[in-house]
Amino acid sequence: MDVKKKILLVEDDIALASVYRSRLELEGFEIKEVNNGEDALSAAVAFKPDLVLLDAMMPKISGFDVLDILRNTPDTAHIRVIMLTALSQPKDKERAQNLGVDDYLVKSQVVIGDVVERVKHHLGISETPQA
Repeated sequence: MDVKKKILLVEDDIALASVYRSRLELEGFEIKEVNNGEDALSAAVAFKPDLVLLDAMMPKISGFDVLDILRNTPDTAHIRVIMLTALSQPKDKERAQNLGVDDYLVKSQVVIGDVVERVKHHLGISETPQA
């Protein structure tokens, strides 16, 4: 049996987070959901996700700072990170890229299917339907 890929979902909008969690679980991922940057950092170490879906604007520690810390911590430096954010300015995307993000998705420009597709792409999962 395949071991489920683990995704850490970091999103302070609880309603949105639950929509994403439901869809990703449906796709066969194991999801841990946290709602702020502090919890994201501890969960990244404890849960050992294969990928982090990271909101940028959050209380306490922003997604950019979370990304920066993940990339500079040996235990988490290799984890794939997709930022999923309302920030659509090129400077924000550039900042994320400079910090080592794997992908940058603007919430208003993607639907959940796009997000799932990017997650699978970064985890090296082909889009073939399960038999």
